[in-house]
Amino acid sequence: MDTLDDLFARLREATTPAEIEALQDGIWHIWLTASHPVLDKHLEAGMRALAAGNYTLAIEEFTHLTEASPDYAEGWNKRATAYYMRGEYNASLRDVRETLRREPRHFGALSGWATMLRMLGDDRGALRVLIRLEKICPAWPGLQSQLRDLRDRLEE
Repeated sequence: MDTLDDLFARLREATTPAEIEALQDGIWHIWLTASHPVLDKHLEAGMRALAAGNYTLAIEEFTHLTEASPDYAEGWNKRATAYYMRGEYNASLRDVRETLRREPRHFGALSGWATMLRMLGDDRGALRVLIRLEKICPAWPGLQSQLRDLRDRLEE
């Protein structure tokens, strides 16, 4: 079985969308295992609530997860997503930072962070975040056009 480091090394070299997607799926598979049945139950319940649009319940489940296992990056990332979906961008950004403290290669957190920064009008910050994402996966679908767009806007 591939380790996260193996998958990320291959992701840096991947060029086709199918290859990138397969590697990301492998990474997500590892990230979405909290390593304890009770924690996995909270993760699953939070993800179900998130999918159902019950962001308050999702935040409660993910908060339990971050409190019980503060080093588990995906708990922070999922709560960041729930806050984002509820329109609480500052709370989401705080959790994105916590996610990246624990897993600096978290492409989902980086992508979400860049999206929020662009929404908040911080193109320079979004560019910095996307440059970090580029180091992880240069062929990330749509990344190069986003980088070009931001650089063009900042040069104007």
